[in-house]
Amino acid sequence: MKMKTALTIAGSDCSGGAGIQADLKTMTMNGVYAMSAVTALTAQNTTGVRAIQESTPDFLKQQLDAIFEDIRPDAVKIGMVSSSELIGVIADRLRSYRAENVVVDPVMVATSGSVLMKNDAVQTLMTELLPLSVLVTPNIPEAQVLSGLTIENQEDMMAAAKQIGDNYPCSVLVKGGHSINDANDLLYANGKVIWFEGRRIHNPNTHGTGCTLSSAIASNLAKGFDLAVSVRRAKEYISSALSAQLDLGKGAGPMMHNFCLQGKFAEEAD
Repeated sequence: MKMKTALTIAGSDCSGGAGIQADLKTMTMNGVYAMSAVTALTAQNTTGVRAIQESTPDFLKQQLDAIFEDIRPDAVKIGMVSSSELIGVIADRLRSYRAENVVVDPVMVATSGSVLMKNDAVQTLMTELLPLSVLVTPNIPEAQVLSGLTIENQEDMMAAAKQIGDNYPCSVLVKGGHSINDANDLLYANGKVIWFEGRRIHNPNTHGTGCTLSSAIASNLAKGFDLAVSVRRAKEYISSALSAQLDLGKGAGPMMHNFCLQGKFAEEAD
């Protein structure tokens, strides 16, 4: 059986709700074979990030070489990368292997508010990774950093998306929320704007939503769906995962990635 493959390049979340762990769950549930290259170990839970231990640039390179030389990914999702040196390694390897369907989730701040990216790394991400990507998926604060613009309404979202997309020739999905609109996302691709309407789900447990959305988009791109369809399918998946109302942890808890996982191996004891 030939299965499509996807690689996540991101940090580990030991509590399982975000990062590599969320990506692997999401990719599996979206029908692709999931692989990972770890950029950092984090000690975190639903209440915050306690410590970060970065991978060395050489070790990250070794991970990427091992993956591309054996099981080539049909899509690549890039999440938390906290330093310029690591971003440089990723960009170099992606160029060398001519990676396809690269989705960049510019993770700068965790849901809990912890800063996850150094200032110089933001500039390196913009100049090195965005030109290699098919899509970048910033939330409102991240879109403000990448565009240099203030976003207060939907017109500002469009202006920021155009600024990012035209400066670094890639498509841009600006995620709504943050008091701008009711979970409506804006896709700017090939000079055109597409709005994806979303319903605000009353669930305080949103740990890992950005990781999950970008991984679901990458999975659908790997399977051959076009960009707009991939975004729509990913939004449907994340809405269902939030609607399952999983409630774990003392802070902003994780969503239920495996909401539709059924079969005898998922059965519970009587």
